Amino acid sequence: MAIADRIFRRTCLDILEHGVRDDALTVRPHWADGTPAHTMKKFGVVNRYDLSQEFPILTLRRTYWKSAVDELLWIWQKKSNNVHELSSHIWDAWADENGSIGKAYGYQLGVKHHYKEGDMDQVDRVLYDLKHNPASRRILTNLYNFADLSEMALYPCAYSMTFNVSGNRLNAILNQRSQDMLAANNWNVVQYAVLLHMFAQVSGLQAGELVHVIADCHIYDRHIPIIERMLDAPEHPAPTFTVDPAVTDFYAFTKDSFRLEHYEYAPFEDQIPIAI
Repeated sequence: MAIADRIFRRTCLDILEHGVRDDALTVRPHWADGTPAHTMKKFGVVNRYDLSQEFPILTLRRTYWKSAVDELLWIWQKKSNNVHELSSHIWDAWADENGSIGKAYGYQLGVKHHYKEGDMDQVDRVLYDLKHNPASRRILTNLYNFADLSEMALYPCAYSMTFNVSGNRLNAILNQRSQDMLAANNWNVVQYAVLLHMFAQVSGLQAGELVHVIADCHIYDRHIPIIERMLDAPEHPAPTFTVDPAVTDFYAFTKDSFRLEHYEYAPFEDQIPIAI
């Protein structure tokens, strides 16, 4: 069984067995029919993935990893906040008539800041420090800009990455304020595992550990029976993940720069309702 499957099972079972329900509270998310979308949750979940051992993609059900990478590149390479520049339609519910999601996600990464070395945005600052200051304990990004929250269609969920070089390994912490375990957990894990591989390769490092810190880790009420069926799915080994070794420029990666071989996954027939 893949390590990602074991971690997912453990986290979901912990929520189902020991989680706290918010049925008595007024909640912002709702279902398409207008019904409030309540959750069962655990606070302060920490999951660790050693990328030197295997790529952390679920086999309990299929993760559409190419689409996940496409969204990752939309945010971190294009630094875009317009859904018309994204191949999938996952952000359409939050976009305005022009396709904008406001000053969120890619917009924040693309804002330039002044440093003694020159003007750089957050991504370019990480790239600069990994090459010139690898011992720094200040290599991080942050999308949660309080000055711009009122102009964001959705407050950032995965909002901060902290990078740390240990020997020749690049490790990172992904901080997430809120996590929908069924719809988004492995999607985000796959994305930031790929991002760590990208930064490591262009900096002459090896991908190390991805630590995923989740403040509010939850399963939505309508997702509970789906999760319960999914946890009984058959096991499959982790696939083999490779990155095109010829790519040495962060901005030269495409979704075709990555390969996943022998990816087997359990059948999954359920339609996943999305709380908005």
